[in-house]
Amino acid sequence: MIAIIKYNAGNISSVQNALSRLGYESIITDDETQILNADKVIFPGVGEASSAMKYLIEKGLDKTILAIKKPILGICLGQQLMCESTEEGDTACLGIFNTQVKKFPATEIVPHMGWNSFTKIEGELLKNLQPNADVYFVHSYYAEINAQTTAVCDYIKPFSAAMQKDNFYATQFHPEKSADIGEQILKNFLEL
Repeated sequence: MIAIIKYNAGNISSVQNALSRLGYESIITDDETQILNADKVIFPGVGEASSAMKYLIEKGLDKTILAIKKPILGICLGQQLMCESTEEGDTACLGIFNTQVKKFPATEIVPHMGWNSFTKIEGELLKNLQPNADVYFVHSYYAEINAQTTAVCDYIKPFSAAMQKDNFYATQFHPEKSADIGEQILKNFLEL
């Protein structure tokens, strides 16, 4: 079973629809037992970091996420909340990845929205992809490059497009909106 974590964030249904197109069943849940017993967990989201973290803490989902032993994929806000902290609302996050989330400087159009290609790529989540593969982004904040960065994109400055630490995987981009490349990434995750 694939569990999609239900919390105070948007875009969860589009992830479930993408999994369905690939032939996988999933449940959207905030139940600790269902999440911890799932074969794979997806932590997607579009929204504001401080209110999302507040909701996770109120529901005990912050502890649940940290206790997951199976592969878990954070997407967009999910990736950012897996970092140490974010400038968005000056928010302490889950601390899985050893990096900070910063706001893009307003020297260009923010949010970074649309297709962008990798300048660096490695790791099992992104296997069978070319460095120039295009993926879809919508974000105003970014995770700084760190030892767990597995893919880099450049918008105003280089940033972590994907990260991995142990069973925790994360993408700043939206694989569920990234056409064939995104489907390949989701398949890679589901086959871990």
